[in-house]
Amino acid sequence: MKHTYARLFASITTCMVLLSACTIIKPGETGVKRRLGKLSNQSYEPGIRVFNPFLSRVLIVPLKTVNLAVKLPLPSREGLTIQSEISILYRIEKQSAPDVIRNIGMDYAEVIILPVFRSAAADVTSKFYAKDMHSGERALIERNIRDTMMEILGPKGFIVENVLLKSISLPQGLSAAIEEKLRAEQEAQRMEFTKQREKLEAERKAIAAEGDKQAAIIGAQAQAEVAKLNAEGQAIAIKLEAEAKAKANELLTKTLTQDVLKNNQIEAFKLLSQSANTKVIITDGKTPLIGIPEVGK
Repeated sequence: MKHTYARLFASITTCMVLLSACTIIKPGETGVKRRLGKLSNQSYEPGIRVFNPFLSRVLIVPLKTVNLAVKLPLPSREGLTIQSEISILYRIEKQSAPDVIRNIGMDYAEVIILPVFRSAAADVTSKFYAKDMHSGERALIERNIRDTMMEILGPKGFIVENVLLKSISLPQGLSAAIEEKLRAEQEAQRMEFTKQREKLEAERKAIAAEGDKQAAIIGAQAQAEVAKLNAEGQAIAIKLEAEAKAKANELLTKTLTQDVLKNNQIEAFKLLSQSANTKVIITDGKTPLIGIPEVGK
């Protein structure tokens, strides 16, 4: 019976030793082995790692982005103290994990991240007015704080992804003054917009009036040109008609011979004689009708 208990105890002890000699590295983490107090320069990939629990230990270092929220009073250029809530987004480079643990330790957030951030934030915000933290300068302030932190933390194996000013609490009187100034600036911008719109409308009307004027001038010129063309056409038509009549008269004169005129006189006399009405014809004895001279006289 004693041997049975002894074997059972030995089995349990062996299982405990084996379990304590394994560790699981999750995705987004890396492991650094420490053997007899000396750190390895190798970083382990995620998975199950076996080590000698009596001589070694595997330290787990997170590689995911850490969101470190900080409440901090910030100085402004005019000497005010601004209460703020800021998030620092940072992570550790995988290849730098052994150096971070060796040189700084596992409590690196308290040892180096926060002190560097406090110094960088105070140095940057002291160059800006309090109102800038509520305006478009806010993104510039965040970027300057991040860049200042990276100058110190980058060589040590850290990557500061972003610094976010989540909330800014200004003194009550200053907040009211800033809000009033912003309203005045917005009103000035609105008035400038209205002024520009009216100016553009006046320019549009001037252009339209000039266009109407030019259209009227062009229309009048077109009507005058049409009238001129009509007058010239009528003058040409009259001239052509006169020339045609003159030509016809000239041709008629050339074709009227003495025999033709006598024949026409005879024909006219026959027509008169055949009429049923009573007629008195007085002649000079040479031509059938008085008033028609002989050709050649």
